[in-house]
Amino acid sequence: MSAPGLSPAVLLMGPTASGKTALAVGLSSRFPLEIVSVDSALVYRGMDVGTAKPDAATLARAPHHLLDIREPNETYSAAAFCSDARALMAEITARGRVPLLVGGTMLYFRALLQGLDDLPRADPALRKRLQQDAAERGWPALHAELATLDPATAARLAPNDSQRIGRALEIFELTGRPMSAQLAQAPRALPYRVLQLALIPSDRAALHRRIGERFDAMLDGGLVDEVAMLRRNHVLDPAMPAMRAVGYRQAWAYLDGDIDLKALREQGVAATRQLAKRQLTWLRSWHGVVRLDCLADDLEARAADRVAAHLAA
Repeated sequence: MSAPGLSPAVLLMGPTASGKTALAVGLSSRFPLEIVSVDSALVYRGMDVGTAKPDAATLARAPHHLLDIREPNETYSAAAFCSDARALMAEITARGRVPLLVGGTMLYFRALLQGLDDLPRADPALRKRLQQDAAERGWPALHAELATLDPATAARLAPNDSQRIGRALEIFELTGRPMSAQLAQAPRALPYRVLQLALIPSDRAALHRRIGERFDAMLDGGLVDEVAMLRRNHVLDPAMPAMRAVGYRQAWAYLDGDIDLKALREQGVAATRQLAKRQLTWLRSWHGVVRLDCLADDLEARAADRVAAHLAA
């Protein structure tokens, strides 16, 4: 992924609650780095508590690009991210600084590094049939079916990830080929000399404790009030991408009276753990990445050593 003569860039990836923001802010105080967020939820205005969006003091120390660029009732795609991120990276480099891309939306990272796929467009009739099938048999049954057709894609999806399971099955029916095989072809390198850092916990239980503590902090910080405010101020429904974000869909169900506060907390923590598991599944097979223990006391020092060597190369 690296080549001589190209400008440097740093990618910092990791599961939720692994400390990416804190590390990015620390690194930006040591090196001429500018942070570009790689997060499909942080793009939405008004979604601050449930996304653990950096607070004003943090942003004053280390400004982040690609925060608060969409309303919650709007969409934001991998294609839009790639266009925005590449433009920002060029601007940052032109200023004599180095782009530091930070986040956990692995699909965005892959699209940026390899280019966008040429997959078929959605087929409304086929999608409707798949949804009817799921209503009868359940999404876990369709997930099991996907596992026989496209095991690589199924392995990184939760059994109830209806949107992505449906899309993968749709692509297979339309093309006769697994989505994973089509995404793997014709990679297009990002035109930068890239250092990829991944925060991987040495103790999964410790990451789970962090996730629980952070979700509790979100609840104490007003997650439910935030979702209620979003519902008052925007025309939203629970199927919209913003409201499908972890924490937001559980808070929505609570506000609708479908679950109580205890279930909100339990389901929110469980969903966040599942998200972290999927992110780690991506990273286990990620090529060219330097793995760092996100629980290490000297994490920032280790990361700084890598960044210093990369910038000096």
